[in-house]
Amino acid sequence: MPGGTSGCTRGPPQCPPEGRSGRSERWWGGCPQERTGALTGRPARSVRLVACPGVGSGPDRLGRRSVGRACRGAGPATPSARKVPHVFRSGATGLADASPALTSPATPSPNPTAPPLPQLDLRIPTSTQEVSDTTKQAASWLDTHWQEWLASGVRIVFIIVLALVLRAVVRKLITQLIARMARSHESHDDPSRIGGLLANTGVVNTERRQQRSEAIGSVLRSVASFTILGTAALMVLAALGVNLAPLLASAGVAGVAIGFGARNLVTDFLSGVFMIMEDQYGVGDEIDTGVATGTVLEVGLRVTKLRGAGGEIWYIRNGEVKRIANMSQGWSTATVDVQVGYKEDLVRAEDLILETAEALAKETPYDELVWEPVKILGVESVAADSVMMRVEARTAPGKAPVVARALRQRLKSAFDVAGIKVKEEATATGVSFALAADPSPPSSLADPTSARYRATEPIPLPKPASDDLTRP
Repeated sequence: MPGGTSGCTRGPPQCPPEGRSGRSERWWGGCPQERTGALTGRPARSVRLVACPGVGSGPDRLGRRSVGRACRGAGPATPSARKVPHVFRSGATGLADASPALTSPATPSPNPTAPPLPQLDLRIPTSTQEVSDTTKQAASWLDTHWQEWLASGVRIVFIIVLALVLRAVVRKLITQLIARMARSHESHDDPSRIGGLLANTGVVNTERRQQRSEAIGSVLRSVASFTILGTAALMVLAALGVNLAPLLASAGVAGVAIGFGARNLVTDFLSGVFMIMEDQYGVGDEIDTGVATGTVLEVGLRVTKLRGAGGEIWYIRNGEVKRIANMSQGWSTATVDVQVGYKEDLVRAEDLILETAEALAKETPYDELVWEPVKILGVESVAADSVMMRVEARTAPGKAPVVARALRQRLKSAFDVAGIKVKEEATATGVSFALAADPSPPSSLADPTSARYRATEPIPLPKPASDDLTRP
């Protein structure tokens, strides 16, 4: 290589024509031997000011003298040549090239001050070599990590798809299971009741069963969805590299705190779930909760709504219900006490009662309410003027008061027609007393001959004497 430094592959730089200086005098130069990696260890291109023959050493437009090493291949460098930084490159390498004092260790001082920055040209040039190196580094980094990214993405997509499919399958199975349970209960219904007693109650039972099935299915589907989606979310976070141990620990502590603070709410919710699953009561049932009695309007997981006999609405928390009396499940009993006169024929009265009850059970709508024939249990009590006989009839749930009222009305009419008295009239010394005797105890004040009666009479005033009348 002509007149150059050994190992340099470049020829001499193209010098500007005579009489021109300044920016045209600054050229990219240097060989691999002139590169330095002061801080980073990587070879960094050093930028020199090049003094070319015939240019001279006058100041350039920035006020600096154009001195430096001789052009490659143009002869030896002058003794006064020195390195002058041309460009302030980014990073520690640029600082090392700019001023060795910036990279050398400094002694701490009691009053530290920032060192003055050199007057440098801060323009950042772009070189093909630097762009090529950056591109190679990016390509190498992508080539190293793309397989890991692809595997993580495929795993996350697989988890999400599997969770959605599993959730849909489980919800479908729960729906089919609830529907099958409802159909099995319908097949066990016995329609062979007296007078078509299930003609209306069958519809009510179907509605109750449907509401119960929907409530149970909703709870089961919600629990299944929460479990599946929550597990899938944790698996996705694990695939993304998130440490689940602190997250699970925090969730556990938060769950304990929430459960302790909302224990009443949890109790109400669990009680509502078990009430619905066990079918303790439903909409339209007449129940006695111990706190209130009424007809069920709404059954919720936390609160049950009742309507009382006076029209008031009760909101009862499910966790507060300790006992429940359901008057609308199974069957009810209508009890009627029939009073017959003491001297009446009891056999004739019993026959009339049975005949009247059978006629009532065949009428509409009582043919659907009376489930079994009316029974006479016998004499309940005996008084001085009457005999009490008890009659019972098994009816549809909650319909006992209706049947009892209708039976009393029919018996009163039948007794009037048959001439059967419900009570004997009291008689004394051949005189009939239509009014009942006074139940109050006898009083001594009612006897005029008693001392107490005489004591209550006012004392008469003394009469004046005859001689007193003649006095003026």
